[in-house]
Amino acid sequence: MQSTERHVEVDVKPEFLPDESDPMRGMWMYAYHVRITNRGKETVQLRNRHWIITDANGRTEEVRGPGVVGQQPVLRPGEHFEYTSGCPLPTAMGTMHGTYEMVTSTGERFDAPIPPFTLAEPYSVN
Repeated sequence: MQSTERHVEVDVKPEFLPDESDPMRGMWMYAYHVRITNRGKETVQLRNRHWIITDANGRTEEVRGPGVVGQQPVLRPGEHFEYTSGCPLPTAMGTMHGTYEMVTSTGERFDAPIPPFTLAEPYSVN
């Protein structure tokens, strides 16, 4: 899944982690790989994240915090930043989406959307 705002491109690829999941105990583990690319002409910094995580029962959890994986990367024009993180769910399927709060070198703030994507155990999808 991919989205772009003000030339900041966010690409996400989810992955089911069977070795870290325990369906008998109601726990499915997913990783998501993110690549953030600055395709614009100004330097930007990722300051904060806001995730909205929804499980298959419709329960929603919001996660907010500074940066990603302990970093607040600065992206000059043409640069990208990649990271991998994880998300446990109490159901075999769910969705995630959100925003990254970005700041330009002149102090202007804007939200780069994180496109919605599905977390799904491969054999639970028909």
